[in-house]
Amino acid sequence: MPTSPSSFQRNRKPTILVVDDQERNVQLVGTLLQLFNYEIVPATSGEQALKRIAARVPDLILLDVLMPGMSGLEACRQIKATPGCEDIPIIFLSAADDKNLVVEGLESGGVDYVAKPFNKAELLSRVNTHIALKETRDQLKLLAADKDELLGMLAHDLKNHLSGMQLSAQLLRDRATAVLDDKSRQLVENMADSTTKLLSFVKELLANSSVEHALMTQPQRINLVDHATMAVRRYREAAAQKQILINLHEPGREVEASADPEGLGRILDNLISNAVKFSPPGERVTVTVEANDDEGTTFVEIRDGGPGIPQADREKLFRRYARLTARPTAGEPSTGLGLSIAKRLAEMMKGDLVCEPPGAGGAVFRLRLPAGTQK
Repeated sequence: MPTSPSSFQRNRKPTILVVDDQERNVQLVGTLLQLFNYEIVPATSGEQALKRIAARVPDLILLDVLMPGMSGLEACRQIKATPGCEDIPIIFLSAADDKNLVVEGLESGGVDYVAKPFNKAELLSRVNTHIALKETRDQLKLLAADKDELLGMLAHDLKNHLSGMQLSAQLLRDRATAVLDDKSRQLVENMADSTTKLLSFVKELLANSSVEHALMTQPQRINLVDHATMAVRRYREAAAQKQILINLHEPGREVEASADPEGLGRILDNLISNAVKFSPPGERVTVTVEANDDEGTTFVEIRDGGPGIPQADREKLFRRYARLTARPTAGEPSTGLGLSIAKRLAEMMKGDLVCEPPGAGGAVFRLRLPAGTQK
């Protein structure tokens, strides 16, 4: 039998919510766990358990499966759907010897299952393990938050210094024509160009990081043609500077989709800006809006005139900070965050974002969204 939960549990009593319609079972489990420095919160029904959680979020839940009224399975689903409670480990307790019930419990959000009458050593071992795993996850979240805050501070400071360098380089470049020789003027031009590109990279990194930490969507009925048209307009000037033409193909009617307007704008901005970045001068970018009324889906396809995406790159295309073989054709910044965020936003809107198999050349991204007429 374990003698102590963990160093984490010795420093702070972890709270365990014990839910069972039999008070004797709650007392039995509670008495055992209190001996090992756990704080116990009792509940004798699923409804009461939800009230206990609303008042205080526990570190772990021991939940009976078969209870009158709200079953343990339904209580688990409601707990997992409650904001702030998604990561609470739930261990099911039940005398029922039904493998299908075990599977259903795990599919509803449970992390483990202990049969009654339980073995004390087994129950303690399972509890200790999942408490320790939760502590590790919590610590990793804190470390990730600290890292992101530190990187954000550094990036903001770097942006301020780069802005000053950019202004100085541009002023020097404007005055260099009359007083410097050709070689010196080229060096000044290189300085101005490098600081501009580096500042653009830092700004893109900050923008993408901000989006990543505030991913929320509120889908509503929108006209997909209108949003694609606005996105194309936003990048026509940048494309024209590279002698790239952006064409929009649309069906000549409204295409109603279910999407979050801001999230959709971010996805289209990323896809179209990437198409412009990776297309050589003189090429063409094509944006096509489609609707499949029979399947209740809508699509936006973005096709560029770049080199396409090799198979080795396709496997890591939607990973965060992925570094791909292809490089922007005019030295534009690329953080490797945009596609991963676009993919997540599409999935949050019950759609998807895929890279189509390579064809005659160029890259083809296809955004699928539910039709706005769906109930």
